[in-house]
Amino acid sequence: MAENTGEVLVGGAVLAVAIGFVIYAGQATGFATGTGGYPLSASFRSVEGVTVGTDVRLAGVKVGTVTDVELNPETFRADTTFSVVKGIEIPDDSAVVVSSEGLLGGNFVEIFPGGSPFGYQPGDEILDTQGAVSLINLLLKYVGSGGEEDGGGEASQ
Repeated sequence: MAENTGEVLVGGAVLAVAIGFVIYAGQATGFATGTGGYPLSASFRSVEGVTVGTDVRLAGVKVGTVTDVELNPETFRADTTFSVVKGIEIPDDSAVVVSSEGLLGGNFVEIFPGGSPFGYQPGDEILDTQGAVSLINLLLKYVGSGGEEDGGGEASQ
């Protein structure tokens, strides 16, 4: 009987750790329920690297999560919806930008707050947006131009 009790205890411990890992993973990826946020929306030219669960940050601090991304067939823009934690009032002249964590990092949605005394209400759309900048396209533009600056036709002496 002692052998069976030991196996049951070890099995229970493994199961508890597995459940704890699943709960932690759900919270870390933004799939936790009851986050207590309010929805805002924005339309971007490009949301490359942004998916459901992507962080929404303000001053580098996570304040929300992207909850929906879909293509608008009329405007050919990416309509996104994201939640912002209750208690954080975003001024109604703020801008939203798809930013990158670095050359090898992922993208996130960044809010640049404005100075308005009035805030967005749940469900409002932020109009001042800037989409993702593709590093590959920037490199191709630089390489395609030969890396030369426009010197205005000055000859070297």
